Amino acid sequence: MWNRIQQKLTPHSFRYKVILTSIICIVIPAIITLFIYSYLTKDAMKEQALSNANRELILASEYVTKLLDDMLYVANFVQIDSEINTILKKHAKEDKNQVVQQNEYYENYMEYSKVAKTIENITLLGEKSYVTILLKNGKHYTNYSLSEYNPEQLFQEPWFKELDGVFGYEAVWIGSQPTVFQSEQKSSPYQISVARTLRDSNLKIYGYVIVTIMENKVKQAFESMPGKEEMMLVDSSNKILSHANNEKIGTSFPYLVQVKKKDFSNIMTISNQDYLYADHKISYTGWKLVSINPYKQAIFKINSIFNKVFLTQLISFIIFFLLLTYVIQTITKPLVHLGDVASSVQSGNLNVRSHIHSKDEIGRLSISFDSMLDKINEMIREITETQVRKRRAEFAMLQAQINPHFLFNVLNSIRMKVMKKGDYESAEMISSLSKLLRMTIDKDKGMISFKEEVDIVKDYVTLMNMRQKEAVNFEIIVSAAAYLEAIPRFILQPIIENSIIHGLNQSAGEILLHAYVKGNDFYITIEDNGEGMDEDSLKNLRNKLRLDSNSIAGQNKSGFSSLGISNVYERMRMTFGDSFSMEIDSEKEKGTKVVMSVSRRGRR
Repeated sequence: MWNRIQQKLTPHSFRYKVILTSIICIVIPAIITLFIYSYLTKDAMKEQALSNANRELILASEYVTKLLDDMLYVANFVQIDSEINTILKKHAKEDKNQVVQQNEYYENYMEYSKVAKTIENITLLGEKSYVTILLKNGKHYTNYSLSEYNPEQLFQEPWFKELDGVFGYEAVWIGSQPTVFQSEQKSSPYQISVARTLRDSNLKIYGYVIVTIMENKVKQAFESMPGKEEMMLVDSSNKILSHANNEKIGTSFPYLVQVKKKDFSNIMTISNQDYLYADHKISYTGWKLVSINPYKQAIFKINSIFNKVFLTQLISFIIFFLLLTYVIQTITKPLVHLGDVASSVQSGNLNVRSHIHSKDEIGRLSISFDSMLDKINEMIREITETQVRKRRAEFAMLQAQINPHFLFNVLNSIRMKVMKKGDYESAEMISSLSKLLRMTIDKDKGMISFKEEVDIVKDYVTLMNMRQKEAVNFEIIVSAAAYLEAIPRFILQPIIENSIIHGLNQSAGEILLHAYVKGNDFYITIEDNGEGMDEDSLKNLRNKLRLDSNSIAGQNKSGFSSLGISNVYERMRMTFGDSFSMEIDSEKEKGTKVVMSVSRRGRR
């Protein structure tokens, strides 16, 4: 009896399953909601209030982020603009107290005016900011007069020493400090700054760029927010950087103990009253916006809206269920057809197709199903062809697997006979060839020590010197720590080969291999005094290495083969990822220099 009832209740069709699922997922939850509404409302109102607070914080964050982005834009422009950097580097080398000739004075005046005009132009858009370019020798460029502030006083600021550790686009964000500009001190007692270093090609600092805005610009974001919430900008050490009340700027966030509690749920108690806490991080600064809002005020509007929403949802559930019954009829027809096609495929007919071309998900599923069948047929054909090629390759591999140890023993026997006859040069050549051949065939050594790699290159240079008329002077300067580093094998040989064949054009010359470990970085430098490359060829080679190393092939007109070096670049990138970098410098008739570096921090 029970089995019969169970069989009748068991859904047999997809349509029946959808209707039953709809009842379970829509009607039953709606009924349950009536009983647990009061319980859920409390949590929902809290979540909604928190969501509203976060939304307001995001709006304020967009304004604050725009201010900070404008500051970074100015710093970026100064760093990137090549014309300005040329002027700054030139003036950085000058002695501040040196007597300037009249013609040089005019030239310096025009260059100073150009830099000052550029600073003035890039700060026209957005909020007003104070820009200072300060060189190491004390020379400076500003968009404000010296009566406002003497930029050389920046050298005495406590945060200024932090700039020594800043590279590239890294920046030091300076929180609220007392305003140093005379005209701004009354209207805005505090200022916020960002600072970067200006470095030459040797990464030596020759200047600094500091961009400053007034703290009251940030405060405007708080004043425009509706409600009575208290909003502030806090740094990573929980020090208040901006607040509607100037007296609180520079003090520590007073409610940190409550926020750091494990059971903290965004509700804090202040003077026996509940407040809603929310924060939002400002990207790339480590700062965050914090809002504290009376909880009753935060949920007042939400509570009244929530009751109306619940009634609307209940009516919507009923209407939706009626519409769902009609929609199911339309949906299930193509699905039934698709099921029939799947059954036909299951029986072994791979030529059947559904041919459903509707634009909804079922249509896309049908197209994907038909495409899958096409690909299966294609894969069957490809697998068949692959098996044939695989058998041929296995046969060829078996033919090629002559015992390499036998070959090495034969070469060693030949070397011994040549040595007995007194031809030590030929014996050394055979020995070097044997070592290179053994390393080429040994597939187990994917990674080898740098010491082994250097030994391989020594043997290779020995062979090359024996085969060409003029010998190459190969100098090796490698630290003990560098010898212990592990790298993929045959990383140095292709670059050395480029230097001998293309750089030195198989003539006499010098090649220097220099490797060392500095801090967490491993550096390899290969330098020759050969023909070198022109600027266009060097630029094309650099672009290929960085953007599309897989497409590199052939040989540049300058005589530098990009095939071997691209193979080295690709294998090192596959082994070490983003922690590996390669730089190529070359000058026509002066030689080529390849510098590879691997950061050990990137390999952890």
